[in-house]
Amino acid sequence: MVSLAQQIGGLRCPSLSDTRLSRPSSSTFNHNLKRVFTTTKAAVAVSNAQTRERMKLKEMFEEAYERCRTAPYEGVAFTVEDFHNAIEKYDYNAEIGTKVKGTVFSVDATGAVVDLTAKSSAFLPVREACIHGIKHVEEAGLVPGLREEFVIIGENEHDDSLVLSLRQIQYDLAWERCRQLQAEDVVVTGKVVGANKGGIVAVVEGLRGFVPFSQISSKSSAEELLEKDLPLKFVEVDEEQSRLVLSNRKAMADSQAQLGIGSVVTGSVQSLKPYGAFIDIGGINGLLHVSQISHDRVSDIATVLQPGDTLKVMILSHDRERGRVSLSTKKLEPTPGDMIRNPKLVFEKAEEMAQTFRQRIAQAEAMARADMLRFQPESGLTLNSDGILGPLTTDLPAEGLDFNEIPPAEDKE
Repeated sequence: MVSLAQQIGGLRCPSLSDTRLSRPSSSTFNHNLKRVFTTTKAAVAVSNAQTRERMKLKEMFEEAYERCRTAPYEGVAFTVEDFHNAIEKYDYNAEIGTKVKGTVFSVDATGAVVDLTAKSSAFLPVREACIHGIKHVEEAGLVPGLREEFVIIGENEHDDSLVLSLRQIQYDLAWERCRQLQAEDVVVTGKVVGANKGGIVAVVEGLRGFVPFSQISSKSSAEELLEKDLPLKFVEVDEEQSRLVLSNRKAMADSQAQLGIGSVVTGSVQSLKPYGAFIDIGGINGLLHVSQISHDRVSDIATVLQPGDTLKVMILSHDRERGRVSLSTKKLEPTPGDMIRNPKLVFEKAEEMAQTFRQRIAQAEAMARADMLRFQPESGLTLNSDGILGPLTTDLPAEGLDFNEIPPAEDKE
């Protein structure tokens, strides 16, 4: 604050010589004195205003301190309960085996960094990104911004970061899926990836299962089956013992049950034997016997068929227990010997010839049933020429046959 001396410092006191020379007037003196008092009053007023402002701020701080001490939550909408709820929402249990939600932050060749909105970061190694073997996490669909559920499998000792896994979750789901497929008795496809002295190893639903040689329908060796897809059924699914046993024979029997006698299917020649050719018809190994190739005699099968040839064959019979299917091209020949002279014509007419064959079979069965019913008139039913059951025909006696009227059989010498 400007001092009073400074305020009046500008007033020049008259010297003695000035006094002797001149004397200031009373009006000038009064004016200067008034100016000094006015300036002093203004300075005092400013000082008082600043003091009042300081006192006001002091009172505000004192009131705020008192509220914090006596009623800290007065007028606050965010309560302690809300705070704890927020902590539970974003916090998690870091124990091994706990499932957590996270967002992929970044990816590289080694894995992915995952944001768990927690105090420490989390890392997903590439080997834990998928149940199948991959070289980069992007192959499993993991890209920055993807939100997914992970399971905690460990902790990195170097930086205290958590180690996550997707593979473990997929592994559990795969076992659950296999149990479901076993309960439904479903045929699945497995890829052969290895073999040992007891059987082959096939991958089903991402899991490695064992197929004993006794449960393989074909006579192929393990080396021949490697990298091939096989139809399989589940025999044993035990997650606790990590046992997954499969059967190709059971799957083949199920497929064979759907093959009707007289059906035409397309197959490929697998191998030739002196007694016939083995034909692969959609995973089922059937035998085309040398006697069923053509009406004409075939002395050398290699002159008609070669391994790898594609052809149409007709189902003659199948043994479900043994997993054997008998095939024929002989029944598909429009004229005897066409399979030797013109196999292309045989394949073009295959469906037509098979239909004729099925009609002949149906007629033969109908006649056989009709003959049986002729000796069982009490049933009140008979078969017409189309093999359809109907009322007893009038050409038979209502009360049945009189066996006394049937002439005795004569011996033929």
